[in-house]
Amino acid sequence: NTQFGGADRMVTLEVYTVAQYLRSAPQCRKNLELTETIMSSDRRGSLLWVLDSTVTSMGRRMLRSCIEKPLLDPAAINQRLNAVEELKGGIVLRSRLRDALRSVFDIERLMTRVTYRSCSPRDLIAFSRTSKGLGQILESAPLIKSRLLQELLRDIDPQTELAERIDSTISPEPPALLKDGGYIKPGFSREIDEIRELLHNSRNYLSRMEQELKDKTGIKSLRIGFNKVFGYYIEVSKANLELVPDYFIRRQTITTGERYITEELKELENRILGGNERVIQLERQAFDQLCDAMQQRLEAIQRTAKAVSMLDVLCSFACVAEEYGYCRPAVDNSDVIYIKNGRHPVVENVLNGEMFVPNDTVLDCGENLVNIITGPNMAGKSTYMRQTALIVVMAQMGSFVPASEARIGVVDAIFTRIGSADNIFAGESTFMVEMKEVAYTLRNATAKSLLILDEIGRGTSTYDGMSIARAVIETICREGGVGAKTMFATHYHELTDLDSVFSCVKNYNIAAKKRGDGIVFLRKIVPGPADDSYGIEVAKLAGLPEETISAAKRALSDIEKRAPSEKRGPRLPLKESELRRMKEIFAKVRDVSVETLTPLEAMYLLNDLSTEARAKEDED
Repeated sequence: NTQFGGADRMVTLEVYTVAQYLRSAPQCRKNLELTETIMSSDRRGSLLWVLDSTVTSMGRRMLRSCIEKPLLDPAAINQRLNAVEELKGGIVLRSRLRDALRSVFDIERLMTRVTYRSCSPRDLIAFSRTSKGLGQILESAPLIKSRLLQELLRDIDPQTELAERIDSTISPEPPALLKDGGYIKPGFSREIDEIRELLHNSRNYLSRMEQELKDKTGIKSLRIGFNKVFGYYIEVSKANLELVPDYFIRRQTITTGERYITEELKELENRILGGNERVIQLERQAFDQLCDAMQQRLEAIQRTAKAVSMLDVLCSFACVAEEYGYCRPAVDNSDVIYIKNGRHPVVENVLNGEMFVPNDTVLDCGENLVNIITGPNMAGKSTYMRQTALIVVMAQMGSFVPASEARIGVVDAIFTRIGSADNIFAGESTFMVEMKEVAYTLRNATAKSLLILDEIGRGTSTYDGMSIARAVIETICREGGVGAKTMFATHYHELTDLDSVFSCVKNYNIAAKKRGDGIVFLRKIVPGPADDSYGIEVAKLAGLPEETISAAKRALSDIEKRAPSEKRGPRLPLKESELRRMKEIFAKVRDVSVETLTPLEAMYLLNDLSTEARAKEDED
C-alpha cells in the first residue's frame, strides 16, 4: 500500500512445502537453544553462536536460516558435506575465499534500497568494491572440485561493467546524503563541471565586482552581502548615499544605510543560485540512471547474493569443524542414529578448563527405539539428550558434528518436552502446559521423528505422573503406536522394568559415585538403570543448610520404614518355590473364558486359588 515500486524486487516466486525441511515447533527450537538461550535470550550460548564463523552479513542471515530449516534430502545434505569436507581440507582455498568474502558488501539489502530509491552514493561505491571481491572469488574456480561449490561459483556474477560505470560516475569518497550533492565524479559531465567551477569561484567573482564598484563610485565602505530573503545586495552607509550612482536599484532600507542591486549583480545571482539547484538536479539524474541500470540486473545480483551467502556458510562450517575437531556424519534414509563419543557443541565451549565427557548414542526403530535414562539431577541427562538432538540438526544442515563417528538417518521432525513453565495469561498450570506439549508430540510424531522427553509427569502426584509417563512410553512402543525414536529421562525408577515388557526399550543411566555424604558425577552414560536418585546429595551441593539436609535424611528414613516394599534399589530375584507357584496359578487362569464366566463361578475360582496359595505358603 505504501511502496508500489517495491514489488519490482520480487523477480521470482519459489513454492516450498513444510516437508522439505526438518520440522520443529518454536518451543522445541527454544528448548534446544538453536539461535538464543532460554534464560537470557542471548545469542552467546546458542548453537548459532558456536557455528557462526561467517564474514558477511548475508552469510550470517543464511546460517540462521540453515539452523532453523535443516534439510530432509540426503543427497542435498551430502552435497553440502562434500563442500565442507573440501573446504576443511583445503586450507589455502578456504583462506583465499574468506579473504575475498570480507570485501563483499551486503548487496542483498543494498538492492532493496536501490529498488526503493533509498540508497546513497556510498552504497553504489560499496557495490563497486564488492564487484572486485566477487572477481577474486571466481579466481579460485580452478581449485574447486565439489559439485555444490562449482554451482555456487557459476551463480556469482561480479557485474564488472556495472562496477566500471559506477567508478566512472561516482566520486571515490562521496558524501553520505544525496541532497548535499558533490557525489558525481569530475569529468563525467561538462555542464556539471562548468556550474561547479562557477559556484566554486563565485566568491572571487563577487570580490572583483565589489572592488570595481568601489573604484567607480568612490565609496570605500561599499560591500556586497547576501541573505536568504533578498539574495545578493550592495550595501552603502548613510554617509555615502550622495555618491550612489543612478544605475543602483534600491532594494532595502536599513538603520545604517541602504541596500541596492544592479543588473550585473542580479545576473550573477541568478547564475549562482540557479546553478546550485541545476547541479543537484543533474547529479540526481546521473545517479538515477545508475540505479536503473542496477535494477535491470536485479535477478542476477540476487542470485549472486544467495550464492555468496551459502559459500560463506560452508566456509564457516569448515572453520568450525577444523577448530573444534568435528567429524563428517554419514547421512542416509535409514532409521539409525548412531553417535560415537558425541559432545554437546555449546557446553564444551563454555567449560572453564574442564574436559567434556563424550558419550555414545544408539537409536533405531528396532531394539533401540526408546532409551530410558535415569540418574541424579545435575548429572547431565538433559545435556546428553539435547546434544543428540543438536547433532542431528547439525548433520541435516550439512555441517560436521561434534563426535568421533556418526551415522544419522534423516529425521522428519524433532519434538521436545524439556523444562517446566506455566502460562498464566492462558490460565494454564505447569502440568497443563506439559500435557499439551506431550499431546501435540504424540499426535504429530511419525516413525521418522526424534522425541526428547524429560521428566514427563513430574508436575502432578507421584502415582499419576508415573502412570502417565508409563502410558506415554507404551503409546510409543506398542504395535501400531507412534514408533518414533525416543530419549526419555525420568526419576521414576519403576519405569525401568519396561525393558522386560518391550524389547525395544533400553535402560541407561548417568554414572555417579557416592563419597561419604557427597556425590561425584562421572557424566558417563552406562547401560542399566540407576540405583538411586541422590536427591538429598544434590540438594547439599546446591547449598541447602545442614539442618535442612539432616531433616530430609530423617524424613526419607521414616518414609522408607513405613513403605518397605517401595524402598528404592534393585528388586530381589524370586525364589524357586515362588516362581513355581506363580506358574501353577498362571496355568489355572490361562484357559478361563472371562466372557462366559458367571459371577458365582468367578467367586468359586478365586476361593480355590486363595485356599491353594495359603496352603502352599504354610508348606514353605
